[in-house]
Amino acid sequence: MPTSQAIAPFRMRCAALAVALFAAAPAYAELKVTATIKPIHALVAQVMEGVGTPDLLVQGAASPHTYALKPSDARALNRADVFFRISETVEPFTRKVVSALPASVRTITLADAPGIELLNVRTGETFEKHDHAHEAGDGHDHDKHDHTHDHDDHAHEARDGHVWLDPENARKMVAEIARVLSEASPADTEKFKTNAARADAALSALETEIARDLEPVKGKPFVVFHDAFQYFERRFGLAAVGSITISPDTQPSAKRLTEIRRKLATLSAACVFSEPQFQAKLVAAVTEGTSARSGTLDPEGALVEPGPRAYETLLRNLAGGLGSCLAQGS
Repeated sequence: MPTSQAIAPFRMRCAALAVALFAAAPAYAELKVTATIKPIHALVAQVMEGVGTPDLLVQGAASPHTYALKPSDARALNRADVFFRISETVEPFTRKVVSALPASVRTITLADAPGIELLNVRTGETFEKHDHAHEAGDGHDHDKHDHTHDHDDHAHEARDGHVWLDPENARKMVAEIARVLSEASPADTEKFKTNAARADAALSALETEIARDLEPVKGKPFVVFHDAFQYFERRFGLAAVGSITISPDTQPSAKRLTEIRRKLATLSAACVFSEPQFQAKLVAAVTEGTSARSGTLDPEGALVEPGPRAYETLLRNLAGGLGSCLAQGS
């Protein structure tokens, strides 16, 4: 019968062998996902809940229209399995980024997700006569399009890229996100499907809630800083009639501000809205001497804390900002 002194070394050898085998076993490869802006980061985070947490590129109050990729962002992005963006129109910095990414990084352009309705870009300073034709009616067949391509489709440059501001589009994006993540990590497919179904139901409820809250101000005219809101307008029956600047990258001239101020009376705009990234004094210059009130709208979530609930917060903030300003004087 072996003595305790003989058993002790044997146990130590077994323990060492177990440690060695454990160390040699392949570790579970965590799915690495990156998203560009807070609204889609929130949707991706909802689908990934319980599996992992996506990285966010455009942090804080930075604008995707003018964002420049930092070296640390580039390094993290090169290690990603999946990269979600809206389009190169919304995030122009991604044009060069995508072309330089290794083949191991799968780029998903969510503006191309099946079922997404893409509206034409409106041009000029007033909107009332513009055609709101959307992608489904211009011969572009989404069912035949390659939604997983890794290159840019320049046909989308004539389309308004702010697709996330329609919760119906967000529901289509959630379905696409779940499909892509399931292909990237098949073992988590059921979790992604469950999360996507929960997110879809929440988005449907959110749409109903916002439609109810905005019902009293439907059709009341207002002016925005730049034309970022037509998806939200179209979904909820709102009436933006003009913008201060055509491009968020271009500072409006003094002449432009004077012209808009003169036209406010003609447009009968009740409110003029700025955005967090831009100077509020520009809106003050436009509304000076008019009866129009001022407010702030945040289409990209500059003031929203990132995370799974950021999308709902963003849309509720838009509804609240519009409703509170337009309802005054009713």
